[in-house]
Amino acid sequence: MNLDKNKPALYLIPSSIGDGGYLNEAPVLNKEIISEIRHFIVENIKTAKRFIASCGLTDIIDDCTFYELNEHTDLKGISGYLDPILKNKVSMGVISEAGCPAVADPGAAAVELAHKKGIRVVPLPGPSSMILSVMASGLNGQSFAFNGYLPAKDGEREKKLRSLEARACNENQTQLFIETPYRNLKMFASILKVCKPSTRVCIASGLLSESEFIKTKTVAEWKKSEEPPFNKVPAVFLIGR
Repeated sequence: MNLDKNKPALYLIPSSIGDGGYLNEAPVLNKEIISEIRHFIVENIKTAKRFIASCGLTDIIDDCTFYELNEHTDLKGISGYLDPILKNKVSMGVISEAGCPAVADPGAAAVELAHKKGIRVVPLPGPSSMILSVMASGLNGQSFAFNGYLPAKDGEREKKLRSLEARACNENQTQLFIETPYRNLKMFASILKVCKPSTRVCIASGLLSESEFIKTKTVAEWKKSEEPPFNKVPAVFLIGR
C-alpha cells in the first residue's frame, strides 16, 4: 500500500521503542509513506525529527511542518491541525513519542477530530509495548484490558489494585497498567502488599532495549525474589490468574 494522493488521509505512524536495533526499524511501507508526507502531528517535535531521520529521510525534515500535541496542549486549539487535509487535500501523519500513536497517547485527540470531520484514518504497523508485553507474559491473551496509570496516592492505588486483581481472577481477564518510571518500585511494593499470593504478576520493562526484562511469577514467588531491575525504566505491569 502506497500513499494515495487522490485520497488524503491521517496516517498513524508508530515510532521506535527501546533501542532494539533492527527489531525497531520502521517497516518499508511506513518509510515510503513518511517520505511523501510534509505535515505531522507529533507529541514532541525533537523526537519526531529524530525518528524521521532514523528512517533515512533527513532530507525532508526542513520541508515539514510539525503540530505539537501532548499533555500540555489545549485541545480547544487543535481544530485547525487537520487543515492541510481539509483545505490543501494532502495527507498528514501522527507520530507518538514512542510506539503506537493514539494508544495511551495524546494523538487520540487528533484521531477523534479526524473522525468528526469525516477524514480517512489509516493505522500503520509498528511496535506496541502493550501487545509485546501480553505476548511475552504467558497470561491470558484472549481477554485483556489496559488501564493506563493507576492513582498516585497509596490508599487509592491499593484500592484500584484490589479491583483489578478481582477482575483478573473472576473474569480471567489480564489487567495491564503503567506507572511513571521513577515510581516503578513503589508500584511493585503495592502489588506485593495487596495482591493474593497465587496471583500472577508480569513485569515487562525496557522492551526492545538492551536492558529488556520480562518475568512472570506469582506474588508469593516475587516476594522471595530480588526486585526487578526496572527502576526509572519504562515498564508495563500485568496481573492475571
